[in-house]
Amino acid sequence: MPYTTTIENTVFRFGDLKDLLAKATPERSGDQLAGIAASGPVERLAAQMALADLPLKAFLSEEVISSDDDEVSALIAARHDTAAFAPISSLTVGEFREWLLKPETGQRTLEAITYGVTPEMVAAVSKIMRLQDLISVAAKREVVTRFRNTIGLRGRLSTRNQPNHPTDDSRGIAASAIDGLLMGSGDAVIGVNPATDSVADYIRIVSLLDELRERLAIPTQTCCLGHVTTAIRAIEAGAPVDLVFQSVAGSQKANAGFGIDLSLLKEAYEAGRSLKRGMPGANVMYFETGQGAALSADAHFGVDQQTMEVRAYAVAREFDPMLVNTVVGFIGPEYLFNGKQIIRAGLEDHFCGKLLGLPMGVDVCYTNHADADQEDMDTLLTLLCAANVNFVITVPGADDIMLNYQSLAHHDAIYCRETLNRAPAPEFERWLCEIGLTDRAGALVGAPAMLTDYFSSSTLVGA
Repeated sequence: MPYTTTIENTVFRFGDLKDLLAKATPERSGDQLAGIAASGPVERLAAQMALADLPLKAFLSEEVISSDDDEVSALIAARHDTAAFAPISSLTVGEFREWLLKPETGQRTLEAITYGVTPEMVAAVSKIMRLQDLISVAAKREVVTRFRNTIGLRGRLSTRNQPNHPTDDSRGIAASAIDGLLMGSGDAVIGVNPATDSVADYIRIVSLLDELRERLAIPTQTCCLGHVTTAIRAIEAGAPVDLVFQSVAGSQKANAGFGIDLSLLKEAYEAGRSLKRGMPGANVMYFETGQGAALSADAHFGVDQQTMEVRAYAVAREFDPMLVNTVVGFIGPEYLFNGKQIIRAGLEDHFCGKLLGLPMGVDVCYTNHADADQEDMDTLLTLLCAANVNFVITVPGADDIMLNYQSLAHHDAIYCRETLNRAPAPEFERWLCEIGLTDRAGALVGAPAMLTDYFSSSTLVGA
C-alpha cells in the first residue's frame, strides 16, 4: 500500500513499506548508489514524518521481502512473539521512540519486548532518532554472554585482540597477540582473520592461540575467523575450537553469497557446543555483519542497507551468540561515504542489535579511500562507550596489515579504561592485576616477563 504525507501543500507519496523505509533513512552513499534514497532533505523529512505516524502493527502485515522467497523473512515471522509485542502493539513508530526514551523504560522492560519487535520495526524507529537517542536507549540495555569470562556487564568495555598477519605466520600472530595483551586487550576474544581458509592453517592458528591462552592462563576465548565449513571440519579433526565464526547478512541470497544458510549455521552451532570447552551453557558463536553487505551482493531487493543490516541480526540471534559486531566502515565509501555517515551507522547498528537482544560490538573502522580519519574513530569510540557497547576491536597501531583498513589501536582501549572508566571483563581484570600488568585501580604499570618469555619459548611460534 502507498504511504503519504503533506508538507506545505506538497503531497509526498511512497509506494510501499520498503520505499518508505529507504526514503526515511539518514543520508548514506549506499542507498544513493542503489537508487533508493530520498532525493534530498525535504523528501527525507516527509518520509520520516510518514514513518513516525505508521503503526507498529503495519510491519506485521507487510513484509519488505516475502517469506515465500526468503528464509530470513520466514525466520523473522516465525520468531515474532505476540505476547511480548502486546505492551507496545498500539503504538506508532514515533510513539515507540517516545516510549523507549522514557526514564521508566529500563532494562527489564526492554528485555521483555526483545522478541516482540521485528528487525524492520527496530530499523524504522532508529531512522527517526537523534544520535543521543540511539545512545541513551542502547545504554539502558544490558546483554551479557559467557564462555570463559563474562562480557557485556554494564559500565565495562571488552576488546577483541586482532593479531592478523598477511601470511598467517605463527610467529607474527603470536607477537601481535602479545603486543595486545601487554596493553590489556583481548578479554572479548583473541581472534585472527586468516589470510587463507585451509583446514590445516585453521587448525594451526587455533592451536597456537589455544597454547598461548593455556600457557598464560588467560581467562578469555580464542577464534580463527575462517568459514563455518572449515571450522566444522577442524572440529571433526579434534582442533581446540572455542568460538565458531561466520559473517552473516539480511537475506537468503546474501547469505548464499557467503556460502551459508540457516541449516549450515545450525550445524556449526551444534558442532561448537559439542566440544564443551567453555563454562556450562556457554555461548559459542561469533558473527560479523556490516551495512552494505547485501547491496554489494545484489541481494538487497530494493531494501535500504540499514534495514538489511538489522535483518542480519535476526539470523545472528537465532544461534545465541557470544559476540556480534558490525564492521561498520570496512566495505568502503560506496556504502558509508564519510566519517559522519560511519558514526551514524555505528550507533544505529549498536542500538538496533541491543534492542534485538544481541551482545553487540562494533569494529570502529574505515578504509583508506573513505572521507574519514582517526578523529572520527575517536568520536565514535567515545560515543559507543557512552552507549554501553559490549566490545570493540583493536589492532597494533590501528592499522590492520592483513585486511588493509584502519581500526582502533590497543592504546585506544587504554584511553577508554583510564578516561572513561571502562574496565574489562571482571575475570580478565583480575588476571591483569594478578600477573602484575595493572595495579588494583586498573592502571597499566608494567610488562610481565611471562608474556614476553612465551614468545621465545613456544615451539609453535618457531614453526
